[in-house]
Amino acid sequence: MTDPTRSNSNLLGRILGNPLVGLSPWIIFSLVEGKGRLELSAAVSLGTAIVILTLNWLNGSSPKMLEYADVAYFGALAVVVAVTGHDVHRWLELWGGEVANIALVVIVLGSILVRHPFTLAYAKSDTPKEIWNTPGFLKVNYQISWVWAIAFLIEAASGFYGDSVLKDSNNIWTGWIIQTLPLIIAAQFTIWYPNRLEALRDGKAEAEVPTVKEFLATITPWISIIGVITLAVGGAPTWFGVALIVVGLSLTRALGGNDDKAKAQSPTS
Repeated sequence: MTDPTRSNSNLLGRILGNPLVGLSPWIIFSLVEGKGRLELSAAVSLGTAIVILTLNWLNGSSPKMLEYADVAYFGALAVVVAVTGHDVHRWLELWGGEVANIALVVIVLGSILVRHPFTLAYAKSDTPKEIWNTPGFLKVNYQISWVWAIAFLIEAASGFYGDSVLKDSNNIWTGWIIQTLPLIIAAQFTIWYPNRLEALRDGKAEAEVPTVKEFLATITPWISIIGVITLAVGGAPTWFGVALIVVGLSLTRALGGNDDKAKAQSPTS
């Protein structure tokens, strides 16, 4: 008979083993921060970071480097917000998102430079111990960490352009779409790439190996979603929003359709 307590613990461990959990305080901060919401965004992000760290201890697993960095950064931000005046608050309301993204770039690049890419701790949670020190396992985590570093750098550059050039921190493109899409791509890559390498390493049949097309098929629906968003908020001419929807749907259908056809032709289907 299955022990429900153990099952819940394993489920919690799998959840905590996802890098997006460690990144959630930063994601929450980017969603909440804005004019008049500096104290709230810092407090909610710090609270989320502390909860994640505590859940790791309660679950009997070691907190990851990123989770300690979460608490350190948002703890420091909360202190700064508490002891500084209006001028600093106003500056942080304008540039806080870019500072957070640059901090993430520094954290991720720092983890690579010290030869302990930040994804390593998450990957170890569901990988046999004998694989941890193999060159292939380490190489995958370096590559995934680089993808996240580039995503955060794009986020920072986009926010900086919106704030400093466009003078509009809420611009739908520089403040939301261009900042969100790299995170989606990095998250999907984090799932797809190790699965592909593992399938290749295990010598699985070609039909069972995750393909680049399958990876792209997880991204292309967002083109249509972006089109819908731009139409809803008036972030682009109507024809452009409609074109994004059509292109996204067409690409998603094309990428998925070929896979369905291959499966239909497979002798095992």
